[in-house]
Amino acid sequence: MSRLRALAGSWLVSQRRAVIVEVSASRGSAPREAGARLLVTALDTAGTVGGGHLELKAIEHARALLRNGEFMPHSEHFPLGPALGQCCGGAVTLSYTPLDADALARWPVKPPRFHLQLYGAGHVGRAIARALAPLNVVVDWIDEREEEFPTEFHEHGGPWPDHIRKVCVDAVEAEVRTAPPGAFYLVLTHQHDLDLRISEAVLTRGDFGFFGLIGSKTKRQRFIHRFEQRGIAHDAIARMTCPIGVPGIVGKEPEVIAAAVVAQLLALPWVPALIGSNTTRSEALPQA
Repeated sequence: MSRLRALAGSWLVSQRRAVIVEVSASRGSAPREAGARLLVTALDTAGTVGGGHLELKAIEHARALLRNGEFMPHSEHFPLGPALGQCCGGAVTLSYTPLDADALARWPVKPPRFHLQLYGAGHVGRAIARALAPLNVVVDWIDEREEEFPTEFHEHGGPWPDHIRKVCVDAVEAEVRTAPPGAFYLVLTHQHDLDLRISEAVLTRGDFGFFGLIGSKTKRQRFIHRFEQRGIAHDAIARMTCPIGVPGIVGKEPEVIAAAVVAQLLALPWVPALIGSNTTRSEALPQA
């Protein structure tokens, strides 16, 4: 939704006429929740209010409004079964508003789902970053090898979205201190020793919302043994996820692993209050 709002802002700056279609109310089994939005121009659309016949009717109506010139904001109510033949069984009210500065100012900014530190810019790290690119999240993508970061988002070109922030530093494990409380961590670098140092920093800090380490059950046991030798708390070690990814998804291709891992992250509780803090390096860790 934040990316859709940013797109609406760019269309407004370029004086592109558009209609904001919003789910202003929903009841029963509806395809989208209240607040979902769809942008409609004479030729393009972005976002969705649920697809199907409902969205087709919404686009048709919005484009008719654009053809007719200026219009007043108004709403339409749709019982999805009786009116549109959809099997959802619920009801939806759609509002239609011209895209202008006032409408953009009223558009709420939804906080990110989570703040993730993603360690490793190899094949799996790239696949995870690409899978997270369309989502409302914040990602610090960290690696000591600048040349490993792809300069373009996909093979057809295009820049990486702003919420995927590449961080190239020598002492990558020191970046653990810069994350806000409750952040998520994924560790999948090119060296086991580096994985170990980052993992130790995450577990020592202890206030993570999720910590995932790529590897097998054998790697997990070897790392646990090292952590125990270094005196890391057992309750922190027990919260480490290794192997990573939703169980039951078979395949070792980077894109398959990425799909399983991102699904695992999205299944975690959404606690937006922990996101976006201006935590300094001295404030990031619990004080002795």
